[in-house]
Amino acid sequence: MTEATVDLRPTRRVSRITPVGILLWALRIAAIAVIVYGSYLSISSGRLTASQWRDLFVFGISTGSVYALIALGYTMVYGVLRFINFAHGEVFMCGAMVSFYVAAGLSTTSLWTSSPFLSLLIVLLASMLTSTGIAVTLERIAYRPLRGAPRLIPLITSIGASFTLQYIVRGLVGPSTKAFPRMESLRGTVDIAGFVILKSQLVVIIAALLMMGFLYLFVEKTRTGKSIRAVAEDPETAALMGIDVDRAIVRVFAVGGAMAGVAGALWGLVFPSLNFFSGFLPGIKAFTSAVLGGIGNIVGAMLGGVSLGIFESVGPSLVLAGYEIPAFSQLKDVVAYAALVLVLIFRPTGILGEQLAQERG
Repeated sequence: MTEATVDLRPTRRVSRITPVGILLWALRIAAIAVIVYGSYLSISSGRLTASQWRDLFVFGISTGSVYALIALGYTMVYGVLRFINFAHGEVFMCGAMVSFYVAAGLSTTSLWTSSPFLSLLIVLLASMLTSTGIAVTLERIAYRPLRGAPRLIPLITSIGASFTLQYIVRGLVGPSTKAFPRMESLRGTVDIAGFVILKSQLVVIIAALLMMGFLYLFVEKTRTGKSIRAVAEDPETAALMGIDVDRAIVRVFAVGGAMAGVAGALWGLVFPSLNFFSGFLPGIKAFTSAVLGGIGNIVGAMLGGVSLGIFESVGPSLVLAGYEIPAFSQLKDVVAYAALVLVLIFRPTGILGEQLAQERG
């Protein structure tokens, strides 16, 4: 009787060349060529000075910081429930709207000029409480009853909740555009290592970094954060281990809403106008940021938001201007979404996304 032999030598994977793979590589090469050549034409023309390039870069970081804060809500909800909460942009808008009315009220008092940072703190807390309350209410009323339903149903519900919040706010405050009151102490610039930064932009960047750092430590180091990560990993096993899954999910919505509230308060420092529809486009861009960084990854959402802000601020002047495209500055949204497509062509999982599926040999 002969014994069966097993070949234990490692097998070498043979990568097959497919038409789709050839097309993707052609797109990658063409994209790199277009970007490099357009950048060369733009920079060599001397259209913008070095200080103007720095201004665009700093503005992109400040705008991207706001996108990153909103994107955190998308990526946290997706990480736990595996669905996209498209009403999150309106959660941000509601916080921004309340921050406007609080700021407008404070601007008529002496506190606005005598204690600007205390005033900003009050505006920030009001916006956070509003957005947190709305996010938790949405979870309880709109999403929890559908938790066992197919993923498409909560997705459609979130779109309906988005329109509902938009038109509730429109009915309460009207369709007119509101202008945030300006704070005199935040006018002017600050020179940091050769970078001339507006004081308002510096406040936005510092506040966003502090909140993102706090969120990272909260999720990674606290007991509550560990329970949220356990529910995201496997809710059934987490429940068997004694974790209250419903409470963990509520906390996810609360934290995501609080981050959107911070973004709403900071929005007035970057873009002084606001109306009932102001949450739609930032919400879409924040979702884009979450996908860009790797959906479900908190650090990826932060990095994706800042990257998207830089792309849409610097990209038109760096690439489109080189090709003499008319009104290139008005095409920043096109550049932002094109950047998303390019990143996904090179890395389909996003900047920090992980490939979970494994190929079977």
